[in-house]
Amino acid sequence: MQKRPIQSIAEKNRIIGNIVDAIVSREHFLMIGHRNPDDDCIASMVAFSLILEKFDKDARIFLKGPVHEHFQYLLNICKYNSIRIENSLNHGAKLIDTIVVCDTPKPSMVEKDEGLEKLLKDKDVLVVEFDHHMGADSTYIGHEGYRLVTEASSAAELIGHLAFKLNRRSDLLSQYQIGDLFSRNVVLAILTGIIGDSKMGQLLKSSREKRYYQIFSGIFNNLLARETTKDTNFSNMRELFSELLRLSKKEETCYNYFLERKKLSSSIGWVVLKESDMQHLFNTCDGETIVSVARAIADTLAEESGKISLVVYYDNPSESDLIQFRMRRAQDFKTYDLRNILDLFDIEDGGGHEGAIGFRLKKERLADLDTFIEKLLAGVEQAIR
Repeated sequence: MQKRPIQSIAEKNRIIGNIVDAIVSREHFLMIGHRNPDDDCIASMVAFSLILEKFDKDARIFLKGPVHEHFQYLLNICKYNSIRIENSLNHGAKLIDTIVVCDTPKPSMVEKDEGLEKLLKDKDVLVVEFDHHMGADSTYIGHEGYRLVTEASSAAELIGHLAFKLNRRSDLLSQYQIGDLFSRNVVLAILTGIIGDSKMGQLLKSSREKRYYQIFSGIFNNLLARETTKDTNFSNMRELFSELLRLSKKEETCYNYFLERKKLSSSIGWVVLKESDMQHLFNTCDGETIVSVARAIADTLAEESGKISLVVYYDNPSESDLIQFRMRRAQDFKTYDLRNILDLFDIEDGGGHEGAIGFRLKKERLADLDTFIEKLLAGVEQAIR
């Protein structure tokens, strides 16, 4: 079927509702795009992956070949936010239950390999689609009811629209403990696609496209200004890429700081950053970077240990008196539900799903953090045996 604009607000909301349900109910997502991906293609894949990561989903991006050096900054953000870049799907694609196609006009333009071909033919794999290419020889790729395909400045704009709808779901944000869906990296990725694909709005034709471009670019520019320490009003892509580079370097520094302090046992990989350790991070990184990197480290150590990871760090004392705990289960270790740990240690302020949990304890409750960590590690070791 040739692609056509969505005909009504009700239809668009129904499709968005279906995609939101998929985000909640499914676990392993693969983002794909077209050959020789441009600004919007990569930015929309990264933006949606970052949103999925906030919902504790396994998010991967398929990029078969090398990409322009400008986009490496976006890929660096993926590295420090638990988002894998897959160069081949010929092995290890069995976990994928959802494919998300971004900014791709028709099936023949999809960047594929043999593994992806098999996934696209698998009836159990849901295919979601975000695209703004209409008419001509465009053809739907996603499954009916999951195609957010309509007129827009970019695929990134459509993901931005979905994100606004998601941000109104206070029930889901509470369930997944998402304080702010529009974090700096999410906004930065969406803005990259919006202003990059349209060349700062110069390539837009219809009054509708121009009006929505002005609305969305203005909103996301203001959101980004709120999330950064400097006044932000990007006038060209060079400034945007410079900001991406600056932020990816900060995340790399934070990532290495965590990783240098890792420890491994036979079943658990863990990092504990005490108040003295955190002081350095508070001086060099913002809160979002620390949270994102802690999640990435939890994923890294889970796979390295083969079973379970534990990451512990203190919140900035100027903002809270909490100690944060994050645990993740390795992909191939499915015999233990991590939510049992919350019951085992009588923890009320926490949650998650069977493969990943997070919880918080007040500093005043832990007179001796080392002793608690020892009991926690011993309890986890015994439980998984």
